[in-house]
Amino acid sequence: MQPDLGDLNAFLTVARAGGFRDASRVMGVSASGLSEAVRRLEARLGLRLLHRTTRSVVPTEAGARLIERLGPAIAEVETALEVVNSFRDRPAGTLRLNVPISAARLVLPTIVPGFLAAYPDIRLEITAEDRFVDVIAAGCDAGIRYEERLEQDMIAVPIGPRTQRFAAAASPTYLKRRGCPQHPRDLLDHDCLRGRFSGGAVHPWEFERDGEVINIDTSGPLIVQLGAGSDLLVDAAIAGSGVVYHFEDWLRPHLASGALMPILEPWWPRFSGPFLYYPGRRLVPEPLRAFIDYVKLERAG
Repeated sequence: MQPDLGDLNAFLTVARAGGFRDASRVMGVSASGLSEAVRRLEARLGLRLLHRTTRSVVPTEAGARLIERLGPAIAEVETALEVVNSFRDRPAGTLRLNVPISAARLVLPTIVPGFLAAYPDIRLEITAEDRFVDVIAAGCDAGIRYEERLEQDMIAVPIGPRTQRFAAAASPTYLKRRGCPQHPRDLLDHDCLRGRFSGGAVHPWEFERDGEVINIDTSGPLIVQLGAGSDLLVDAAIAGSGVVYHFEDWLRPHLASGALMPILEPWWPRFSGPFLYYPGRRLVPEPLRAFIDYVKLERAG
């Protein structure tokens, strides 16, 4: 007997959530029902797919191999089902996006409310994280990333500002105590509040002016993981702990209020804005097509 699609989806959700309780909240069904679905699937396959303890649920080797193939397959099934939305008066269904925390903070707030108002039958699910993932294997329809992190087989649509800058800033009390850097190399003598990427590398501080690019190997009293810890970096800078280097848009409210003062502004480097990306090898689900059209319309307007 072939495994039931519902059981396969239950297994995939439990594995991704790392437990039956969290998966039950995602799917809106009981944890006991999910447990029974996974047991039923394991019985039909004759294999254990999940190691279960009182603290965690971890895929076995067989389970991990099944997840690798199952994620894209179920995504294709969901896409096929979404095709019927073209026969409705307006698109409906679920749109799942995987985005960096910076996009959730700086890009989507100006887009999401209007989109939800325009398409009340679409439910938007957003996962904000800074690690680079395979959006299809993660069960998402599309993602937002910057140009240097886009894969070649993806279709990319501009979203949000097309040019952004990194900015350096510090509080007035810090600058009064330590002085204001006049050149990027002066930062070598300052307390710099740094961020670390999810992969472990510390975010480089790069400055550019009139074609000259300078990378500064800064040091200081605080390192946080970028994204989730970025507000702590800013709060520490406001409190006078040192110099912060982050998205200008992230720092702008504090620059406007005077809580932070700009440093080395003529050296702030520019970079291209983010893209909404999705695979070109599959049918575009109606909720995603509606979102793409909405983003394009917003940019045209």
